[in-house]
Amino acid sequence: MAKAGETFWRLGYEGASIVDLTGAMGITPQSLYAAFGSKAELYREALGWYGAAFATLPDERLAAPGALDTLAEWLEVQAALFTGPAHPPGCMISTAMLACAVENDPVARMASDMREAAVARIRERLERAKAEGELNPGADPGALARFVGAIIQGMSVQARDGASEADLVAVARLAGEELARQRA
Repeated sequence: MAKAGETFWRLGYEGASIVDLTGAMGITPQSLYAAFGSKAELYREALGWYGAAFATLPDERLAAPGALDTLAEWLEVQAALFTGPAHPPGCMISTAMLACAVENDPVARMASDMREAAVARIRERLERAKAEGELNPGADPGALARFVGAIIQGMSVQARDGASEADLVAVARLAGEELARQRA
């Protein structure tokens, strides 16, 4: 799955042809369709691979005390991932399918649903942090979760545009400072 995932990550959903995908995976088009049924289903599996391997903040880390520090650290980790030489720049979930042909709307919804689920996980954790007294009483967990999501998505696009790790770590640290201001 890594080869297909990296191809989608590098080229986007619409940019990755069957020839690109089968070449990267070392299989024939017939094998791809036999195994996955369609390019869209292969993409769904690739999104799952990416999410599990790179994008997901582990439940145990998110659940641990110090939610704000955990999120700030996670932003810095993502800054390094988005710019590291081992993988295509940016985040596959954030950039591989932002705009598409109408017929690919269901595929775009897969990535959108993953982005929304990530924001929801962060919001739920921040709501708990507020209930436990970690956040100041005036903090808005929903807005803070969207803020973290916007930072991740923005850093991803900037990485695709050539921003360096240092550039993105600086952004992550500014975001971490804003999160710290929300402490009780």
